[in-house]
Amino acid sequence: MNIFVVILVLLVAFLAGMEGILDQFQFHQPIIACTLIGLVTGNPIDGLLLGGTLQLIALGWMNIGAAVAPDAALASVASAILVTLRGAGVSEGIALAIPLAIAGQVLTIFVRTLTVGIAHAADGKAKEGSFRAVEWLHIGALMLQGLRIAIPAGIILAVPAELVTDGLNAIPAWLTGGLAVAGGMIVAVGYAMVINMMATPKLWVFFALGFALSAIGELNLIAMGIIGVVLALLYLQFAPEFNQGGGGNGGNSSGGDPLDDILNDY
Repeated sequence: MNIFVVILVLLVAFLAGMEGILDQFQFHQPIIACTLIGLVTGNPIDGLLLGGTLQLIALGWMNIGAAVAPDAALASVASAILVTLRGAGVSEGIALAIPLAIAGQVLTIFVRTLTVGIAHAADGKAKEGSFRAVEWLHIGALMLQGLRIAIPAGIILAVPAELVTDGLNAIPAWLTGGLAVAGGMIVAVGYAMVINMMATPKLWVFFALGFALSAIGELNLIAMGIIGVVLALLYLQFAPEFNQGGGGNGGNSSGGDPLDDILNDY
């Protein structure tokens, strides 16, 4: 295996681990992590297919208060390595992603427990006025989250491909089939959670329209996406809450952007 490819895969894994906490550039999202690993390993199609499917599964995964969601970063990185470098199929990668996400959840709770001590150390350095030490302690805590994904990724890369293949072949069909069915159910639950958060009586008509458009076999995902964007723009132009007051200032008597005003209310 090319050492350059290994370094790039470990770099993606490290960034995905940190982004699981930062949420700035979304490297931990399956569609990003799997696609990047697919690109650096020369299998972009498999990476994209895996990432797109896992993204649907992870749609409803979110941390609420002290409750930690299953870890999308480890599930994405580990399954992408298995698919792109270890001979697993995309369906096998999807089935393995769920137990990998639970394992990642345990790891992130363990690492977050370790960082409690780092936080207390940073408090001590702040009392001493050593702000540089506080910065490095914060960076060190963040790097632990990166290593949480990079180390398991390195272990998977170090295992011979034949051993991984034998292990995958030893998994009974009923188990992989059951995990695949469970993954499909999680996709439905994720969609339901998102719809429940954004559902309003005014938007249900678009929900129904989506079912009608999905029955047209000639429309691919790109066409559906374009139709969705057009409908969203039309809704913004004609919905009364976005066009209050009329007049010559874009429909807002206060002279501002109505969309900005609505967002500012939140």
